[in-house]
Amino acid sequence: MKILIVLLDGVGDRPSPNLNGLTPLQAARIPFLNSLARNGINGIMDPVSPGIPVGSDTGHLSILGYDPYKYYPGRGPFEALGAGIKLKPGDVAFRCNFATVSDDGRVVDRRAGRISSQEAAQLVESLKEVSEVDGIEVLLKHTVEHRSVLVLRGEVSDKISDVDPHKDGAELIWPKPLNSSREAERTAEALTKLLKKYKQILEKNPVNIRRREAGLPIANMLLPRGAGRMPNLPSLSQRFGVRAAVLAGGALYKGVCSSVGMDVVEVPGATGTLNTDLDAKFKTAFKAINEYDLVFLHIKGTDTAAHDKDPVTKASFIEKIDTAFAKNYSPPRDELVICVTGDHTTSSLTGEHRGDPVPVLIWGHGVRVDAVNRFNEVDSASGALGRIRGTDLMSILMDLANRTEKFGE
Repeated sequence: MKILIVLLDGVGDRPSPNLNGLTPLQAARIPFLNSLARNGINGIMDPVSPGIPVGSDTGHLSILGYDPYKYYPGRGPFEALGAGIKLKPGDVAFRCNFATVSDDGRVVDRRAGRISSQEAAQLVESLKEVSEVDGIEVLLKHTVEHRSVLVLRGEVSDKISDVDPHKDGAELIWPKPLNSSREAERTAEALTKLLKKYKQILEKNPVNIRRREAGLPIANMLLPRGAGRMPNLPSLSQRFGVRAAVLAGGALYKGVCSSVGMDVVEVPGATGTLNTDLDAKFKTAFKAINEYDLVFLHIKGTDTAAHDKDPVTKASFIEKIDTAFAKNYSPPRDELVICVTGDHTTSSLTGEHRGDPVPVLIWGHGVRVDAVNRFNEVDSASGALGRIRGTDLMSILMDLANRTEKFGE
C-alpha cells in the first residue's frame, strides 16, 4: 500500500476568545477531513515528548522516525540543504531572519514586518558583495519571505550561540563561542564582523529607504540561528524500504526530508506562505503517489497565521486546505493510507510554539475505525490510536500499509 502524509505545520492550537473559546481547527468547517476522521482511526501525538515545545526541524525529524536527541544537528544545515546549497565537510550553516533592530540594539520585529520575498531577495543580493571575512568564505542565499541561509566555510566551528533572541523586544545577542576552542572564538569574532558589515549595507539599501518612507519596518539586521554541520543520516529507504518524496514550499522541510533520502518534487505556486497554491500541491501529491511509495505533503500557512496571532485566518486557511484536499482527491492505482497531522502546536494567543499534543488521523483500507467524528485537538484525543510520540508514527503507518516485518519468531 501507498502512504500519503499531509503535514499541517503548527496546526495544533489553544482555545481562542476570537473563536468563541474554540481552537481554529475546532472552529473550521472541514467536512472532508472530518469524513476521513469518521472513517479512520484517530489520536493525539506529542511530536517529541509531552509538554515539550519543539521546532519544525525537530518535529519533522521525529515524525519521520528519527530521534532528534540523537540525530538533530541544528536547523542551519537543513535550511541550507533545502535551499540547494551543497555543504562541504566542515561547513557551518545558519538559518537567518531579516529583522528590525532599533538604534539601542533591541529587536523590534524578528521578521521585519514579514518583508516580502521579492524585497528580501533584493537585500540578500546586496549583501553578497561580502564574500569573505577574516579568511572565512561566506555564502548567503534567500529562501522565502524574511528567511535566508548563511554558510561559513573554512576553519570554523558550529559551537556558536544564536544571534536571534527568539522574541520581539529583546536585546540583540552578538555571537558568542559555546566552548573554549580557538575555532569557536574565531567563528564568533568573524560572524560579529560580518553582521556589522551587513547592517551598514542594509541601512543604506534602497529597499529599506522605501520601507522607511512608507512607515514600514526596515530590515536592517540579519539574525542567524541554529548553527550546525550536515549529519549523515540513514535514509528512509534503508530503514523502511520505501521510495519517498516531499512536496513543500519552505527550504527547511525540503532539507529535513532530503537529508533522509527523500526526493523533492517541486510544485509551481508552492510559496510556503498563506498564498500558496493548495490545488497545485494536492494535485501534484496525488500524481506523485503513483510513482512513490510514500509522499509527504507539507503545508505551512497554518503555522504562519498562528505566529501572527491570527486564529481567524488560521481557521479560514484550514478550511481552504479541506476544500483543496476534497477537490483534488484522486486515489492511486494501489491502495492508500492517508495520515493527517501536525509537527507541533503553535498558539494563536502567544504566537509561539507550545508543548500541547497535535491531532492525528489515519484513514485507509483495513484501518480500524473508531468513534471519532471530527478532526481536532479535543475530539481526536478520544480515538483508538491513543496518545503516541512522533517517533512512533512512521512505524505505525508502515505497519498499516503492510510494509513491516515480524519482530522475533
